[in-house]
Amino acid sequence: MAVNFLYPVYEVARNYDRCIACRVCERQCANEAHEFLTGENKLVCDDAKCVNCHRCVALCPTRALKITPSGNTYKTNANWSGKTIDEIYRQAESGGVLLSSMGNPENYPVYFDKILLNASQVTNPSIDPLREPMETKVSLGAKPVNIERDETGRIKNNLPPRISLSMPIMFSAMSYGSISYNAHESLARAAEDLGIFYNTGEGGLHEDFYKYGANTIVQVASGRFGVHPEYLNSGAAIEIKMGQGAKPGIGGHLPGAKIFGDVSRTRMIPDGSDAISPAPHHDIYSIEDLRQLVYSLKEATGYKKPVIVKIAAVHNVTAIASGIARSGADIIAIDGFRGGTGAAPTRIRDHVGIPIELALAGVDRRLRDEGIRDNVSIIVSGSIRSAADVVKAVALGADSVYIATSALIALGCHLCRSCHAGKCNWGIATQVSELVKRLNPDLGYKRLVNLLTAWQHEIKEMMGGMGINSIESLKGNRLMLRGVGLNEKELDILGIKHAGDG
Repeated sequence: MAVNFLYPVYEVARNYDRCIACRVCERQCANEAHEFLTGENKLVCDDAKCVNCHRCVALCPTRALKITPSGNTYKTNANWSGKTIDEIYRQAESGGVLLSSMGNPENYPVYFDKILLNASQVTNPSIDPLREPMETKVSLGAKPVNIERDETGRIKNNLPPRISLSMPIMFSAMSYGSISYNAHESLARAAEDLGIFYNTGEGGLHEDFYKYGANTIVQVASGRFGVHPEYLNSGAAIEIKMGQGAKPGIGGHLPGAKIFGDVSRTRMIPDGSDAISPAPHHDIYSIEDLRQLVYSLKEATGYKKPVIVKIAAVHNVTAIASGIARSGADIIAIDGFRGGTGAAPTRIRDHVGIPIELALAGVDRRLRDEGIRDNVSIIVSGSIRSAADVVKAVALGADSVYIATSALIALGCHLCRSCHAGKCNWGIATQVSELVKRLNPDLGYKRLVNLLTAWQHEIKEMMGGMGINSIESLKGNRLMLRGVGLNEKELDILGIKHAGDG
């Protein structure tokens, strides 16, 4: 028998004094980690199958279960960590590329956590959002350089196509196929209820969700899955996906095991075939080529919808963004290296790209320096975790943010980071009908509405504390930010002063 070098990462601890052998854990675990021994009337666990999704822990009626790190260690070596050794064992056994889900978990700096917000005291009074008007509405799209008036002196409405949202937050791209029908429905319904937008991702749009078109951003990726004129015209805006924060320079891949029935029909590919989006768009090798696609999409939709270009945050992102701002695109979406994913090569996810905070600050500054900031709006994403992150992003120059992982957590995701296996015990990242049913969209969308309603209240409170009464006044207002524990180069890129420096 071959030796198994890998010890389980987690251990399922069962308190047999509390366990009533109800077998809920066995029925609820899609990974089959729990097994009932009939002869002994006893439940046991195969720890190697546990992904720490906490489904069994949450549903155990007697709180008899908990999941803990196994504690198994290798001989201490500062250069060769246990994680590194385990990864070598896995590749030596399989000969394959390591795959991972969700965002980068490594201990890189999180700059949002090293930025503090200003607060008003005496000379610039704070504002009470409960008693005074506070504007969180945002309008995304290019702004005209000049104000035009008609013969009577009235200002002409010469604005290009735009999208308006009640707060500077939207649900980021997650394709039908990578997430379930019920998860997609929860996002669509919440977007409609909140007056914001959700993004289809690169898998097309299920016919049931066309009714949410007024709150939908449709995506066009390199694979062009599910893209046709009706699809393009169904949404309020179109996004061209050039890159993704979790895997810059890498294309998309949805395994054939997830592609059947409605998923294959929506994507317009055969059942069971892998949906592979190549890394490049094979018709885009320059900003001029990108411009051609931007105007092709505008032509296909009668110039009635803004076009977004989504890119990953990489080292030369400022130059790329400058070109996009001149390409005819209306909005730039920048995705940082902590962005989530259903599946990505582990090495790419953990080692390629840059933090969204640095990318955003650099892009906003460059576009302002070049006098073209009003050509485009900026959306940022990549681990936006709270209302404080939203406020800091706007103050660094963003018009709005995308959220994805935080939205999935609101739906029940426990960040077990095994989405690529397609066995999500919470009914989110799966197409297995028995698992999909575990996410009730009637409850899911309400949880999303609750989350963003709470964030909106917190945004108003923070803005009021600064003495600011509108998102527009906060945008790019770096005077409201101070850094802690940052070096001079980091402060310079972010464009902020250190805390204590008045």
